[in-house]
Amino acid sequence: MKMRGAKILLKVLEEEGVDTIFGYPGGAVLDIYDELYRTPGIRHIRTHHEQGAAHAADGYARASGKVGVCLVTSGPGATNTVTGIATAYMDSVPMVILTGQVPTKFIGTDAFQESDITGITRPCTKHNTLVRRIEDLAPTVREAFAIARSGRPGPVLIDLPKDVMQAETEYMAPEKPGSFHDAPAAPVDEEALQQAFRLLRESKRPIIIVGGGIVMGKASEELKSLVETISIPVASTLMGLGAFPGTHPLWLGMLGMHGTYYANMAVSNCDLLMTLGARFSDRVTGKIASFAPHAKSIQIDIDAASINKVVDIDVPVVGDCKTFLSRLIELCREAALTVRPEDRTEWLNDIAQWRKKTPLNYTKNGRIKPQEVIETLQRLTDGKAIICTEVGQNQMWTAQFYRFTEPQTFLTSGGLGTMGYGFPAAIGAQVACPDKTVVDIAGDGSIQMNIQELATAVGNNLPVKIIILNNGCLGMVHQWQEIFYGKRYSHTEIGDSSPDFVKLAEAYGAVGLRASRPEEIEPVLRKALETPRTVIAEFIIDPSESVFPMVSPGGALTDMRLENIIAHD
Repeated sequence: MKMRGAKILLKVLEEEGVDTIFGYPGGAVLDIYDELYRTPGIRHIRTHHEQGAAHAADGYARASGKVGVCLVTSGPGATNTVTGIATAYMDSVPMVILTGQVPTKFIGTDAFQESDITGITRPCTKHNTLVRRIEDLAPTVREAFAIARSGRPGPVLIDLPKDVMQAETEYMAPEKPGSFHDAPAAPVDEEALQQAFRLLRESKRPIIIVGGGIVMGKASEELKSLVETISIPVASTLMGLGAFPGTHPLWLGMLGMHGTYYANMAVSNCDLLMTLGARFSDRVTGKIASFAPHAKSIQIDIDAASINKVVDIDVPVVGDCKTFLSRLIELCREAALTVRPEDRTEWLNDIAQWRKKTPLNYTKNGRIKPQEVIETLQRLTDGKAIICTEVGQNQMWTAQFYRFTEPQTFLTSGGLGTMGYGFPAAIGAQVACPDKTVVDIAGDGSIQMNIQELATAVGNNLPVKIIILNNGCLGMVHQWQEIFYGKRYSHTEIGDSSPDFVKLAEAYGAVGLRASRPEEIEPVLRKALETPRTVIAEFIIDPSESVFPMVSPGGALTDMRLENIIAHD
């Protein structure tokens, strides 16, 4: 059967299980949009900026576990997605980005709305390609989905010239549906597995660090089973939050620059460090020479390039975390190896003392504390909401004080640190999970990066909740200026230049709420959560509040600033 390129594209997307596309139309993709008009099986969510479309596709992917898809036109439409693509690339999110392109005969002539988007995105995509022939279209799209979700996931961009979308060719459905999908996970190196098992058996002070690879690899159940079999305490990177229940007695919280005191002390005093699906970001390790100085180390990662890249590893394992953990559990059972908490009394007592001495806490002073807002939200949602954040203090307070109990419920920009990510990502998550509560926790600076997406949320009847922690400044940069730059607050104080967020919400057709006193925190949050519409809930917080603990850049994890933390003897 002969089909036009645009129809072939939509046909393959349906075969790949795509039910939602986030996008913004334009001249180069009119043929695709015309075909989309006749494709009821695919829902299109028109955002109000192409960056919003990319972040929404990212949020959809993280919340659903499927490949996120966005569609934009050529030139500025394509270049506007670059920040979203780079965000997904750094955080290993499976996405397919479809960009329009000028007709093939005009490529390279500086035609109207032409950009070399494959050249621009080469450093921040897992793979990208320009389709020059209609015959190559279907296999290219199928391959893009396979690449996006296999191995270490990531974004794949396909550039689609307008004449290719208008051309016709014979279309043949694949003989075997799913033939382009992932290959089965490769078996784990048995020798490395045995070495890891031996180190686990011999260790007295072990700790596990989990990263985003556990979440993406759907290995949370295996992780919990291993931890409870041999009683190993667990700390997490920012991207690993939710991989292990934040309410579990063996949970230590996040480690690193703004990690808990007891997680950082445990890593610094352990004799075995097993790292699962994490790449040792500088925000996690601090000073490399002082990172886990007494420990043997095991690292498991699907990406060989992430192993031995930053930290020297004694037992490197390239492979799938889920497969590795399953085999490790089998070895424990075969050897009848069970370690109860009482068998690790000395190590767990040390950790308990660090936790008692310096817990995560904050002092109340009659003003709204952001930590209290997060804690109240956690209690009201029972830790089961999908929480998105922007970047900065709002992100770190959320990581510290919201106890995530399930994977795929914390969506944030880790590697790139993208302000403006959280709100459009929340839109994507709400589309993916319509029956779940989805909350974006933002600052008064970051929310304005993609505030136009209020129209997207309201227009699509998405009951996303936006919590704005308003301190009148660009909080994290302001904090650094206070600590490291002699309180010279250069261009970080927003003050009266911020809009009235309640009125702004109402102007877009959303609900606007505000709390300015501590006793208003719970009533405002309850009303926001109970309102079946898009809601902005603004909390006027103390501008002097900072995120602690804090490890200075390049400092050891044991060298933590503890201001605002109550120490207990």
